[in-house]
Amino acid sequence: MESFRFSRLETESRNRDNKKCQTFRSNIFSVIFATYNFGMRKIYLFCFLFTVSLFGQKINPFAVEASFLRGNSFAHSEDMYHLIDGHPSGLMVSLVKKTFGSKEWHGAYNFPDYGLYFLYQDFKSQPLGQNYAVGALYNFYFWNRNLQIKLSQGVACTTNPYDKEDNSKNKAFGSRFMGNTNIGFAYDNQKLFKNIGFHAGILFTHYSNGRMKSPNSGINTYVLNLGVNYNLAEDFKRHRDTSLTNKSYKGPIRYNFVLRTGINENPIINSGQFPFYHISFYADKRLNRKSALQFGTELFLTKSIQEYIKYYAVAYPEDGLNASTDYKRVGVFVGHELLINKISLEAQLGFYVYQPFKKDIPIYDRVGIKYYFTDKFFGGFTIKTHLFLAEALEFGIGYRI
Repeated sequence: MESFRFSRLETESRNRDNKKCQTFRSNIFSVIFATYNFGMRKIYLFCFLFTVSLFGQKINPFAVEASFLRGNSFAHSEDMYHLIDGHPSGLMVSLVKKTFGSKEWHGAYNFPDYGLYFLYQDFKSQPLGQNYAVGALYNFYFWNRNLQIKLSQGVACTTNPYDKEDNSKNKAFGSRFMGNTNIGFAYDNQKLFKNIGFHAGILFTHYSNGRMKSPNSGINTYVLNLGVNYNLAEDFKRHRDTSLTNKSYKGPIRYNFVLRTGINENPIINSGQFPFYHISFYADKRLNRKSALQFGTELFLTKSIQEYIKYYAVAYPEDGLNASTDYKRVGVFVGHELLINKISLEAQLGFYVYQPFKKDIPIYDRVGIKYYFTDKFFGGFTIKTHLFLAEALEFGIGYRI
């Protein structure tokens, strides 16, 4: 009897505990469910408001562009001839914001677009594989907005980088990640049918890691660009600011000090990455709203070249190169700066006046983007090349007086 009563009490105790657990789980689930619903309602509300604001935006409209690409590759070096056996194809998708005149530079540049892009290219070559790139772009317009010039720069990833054992033929991409630069020229009709437009032209693409890692022949393609665009705003109006029409932008000569640095590797594969320091001093003269000219000199302290000289002296004794040959170089250059807003686009062409180790041609060039933090301090990202062969991806900081 005692055993039966004990068993019954134990069963009742377990039932009470189970009910408590069920109640506890029920309460927990209720809280989680309520929290989830509250969170989802906020997410739905945010998505709804974002969609309404995006599609209903009249003043700051967006547009989506999609382009099909197909063309050819440049065989700019001997390393490329065996890699080019097909016609590269791809796709470029962009989300751009159209300017309407709220800032002075909008009207000064005929209301350009700016935004982000995604680029996919299949080189139709097994060693090269495919590249994926993302970055920022500007679209500039001329000839009643029927000529579009596209300038874009970003970062790319390749599916088939060089590998000594598995992909030794690919001398174009020594690393999986690299820089991407694109320049395009196209006929553009943005109102072909209501909000749908059409564009057709040619796009030049360039991929290179700036010799951060060898090999790095890079690759350049020129492709036919056919595509459509969809404008998200229907009744979009631009307003040109005429208050600054007669303003003179000419300025006195200013002087600039710039330190550009990064890492790179000489052409010998697996020779090691070393820092470089490129020190520039130049004068600039602003001519008008958009343009400034530059003239200056610079010192190149590229440690990877110092290691290359030591290797070359031992590997090719018949050339009579001394292992202690000075690796430093001095150049003079002229340049042009396209002033947009706080951002400007920079291009320079230089000549080495001091170059004891003459493995590279004596002419170099540099293109890139600059950002002014203040009137005196600026930073930048540039690529330095010898024609089609990149030497360095440079990160710079400068001071202007």
